Amino acid sequence: MIETTTNWFAACRVEDAVENGGVCVKCGDEQIALFYFTRRNEWYATQNLCPHRKQMALSRGMIGSAGEEPKVACPFHKKTFSLATGECLSGDECALQTYPVKVENGIVYIDPTPKSY
Repeated sequence: MIETTTNWFAACRVEDAVENGGVCVKCGDEQIALFYFTRRNEWYATQNLCPHRKQMALSRGMIGSAGEEPKVACPFHKKTFSLATGECLSGDECALQTYPVKVENGIVYIDPTPKSY
């Protein structure tokens, strides 16, 4: 049996999130970009650091879809990343770290343990 450990932390209240956009939340020394994709009623969390230019900016990126794939575009150089897997959709080798998100009783929680695919 594989045992998993989670360390959920309360990131914000649902009503504090930006609809169809992102916010930056701190977890210890880490900056995590939290996205509320209102049209899809889905939540995503990724590292806030853009792996291409090393800027803490992804929470300010524009979200959308590539087919059925939810994505975010870095506000500085427009490289796009899957919000579900972190994969760079612009053809580069870089990728984002993604984190599990859940909503309970109007509070948005993030598990800062990276997802593994």
